[in-house]
Amino acid sequence: MTKKSRFKDFGKTQPLEDYDPLGFALNGEDFSCRPAIAGAILLDFVRRADSNSGSVAAEAIIQFLEDSLEEPDRERFVAMIRDPDVIVEVETLGEMAGWLIEQYTSRPTKPRTRPAGGRSSIGRGSTDTSSEEE
Repeated sequence: MTKKSRFKDFGKTQPLEDYDPLGFALNGEDFSCRPAIAGAILLDFVRRADSNSGSVAAEAIIQFLEDSLEEPDRERFVAMIRDPDVIVEVETLGEMAGWLIEQYTSRPTKPRTRPAGGRSSIGRGSTDTSSEEE
């Protein structure tokens, strides 16, 4: 009697360019975000943000926002949120992190392709809102 091996192919990761662009405005300035973010970064954020330590949770929000931004905009964003003459309140930072989490976990993408014989996923409907709705 031979044993069957247990194995599952989880397909191929989706190329970053298949994701829709993502960004936001703060104090009249536009910032570009990474269109998608690695699942491990999201899980790290959730783990740290759920900490019993307020300082760890606060650090998690700032780090997540920095990780979400495209490189050219990251430095400008950090300078703005740390500028003593421009008050970006902690509630706003939390709201931004929450909105980005929603975008990263429910954004529509092009359908993924599966290996032969596998199921293909179907793209989801858009959850993005226009800036007028915000």
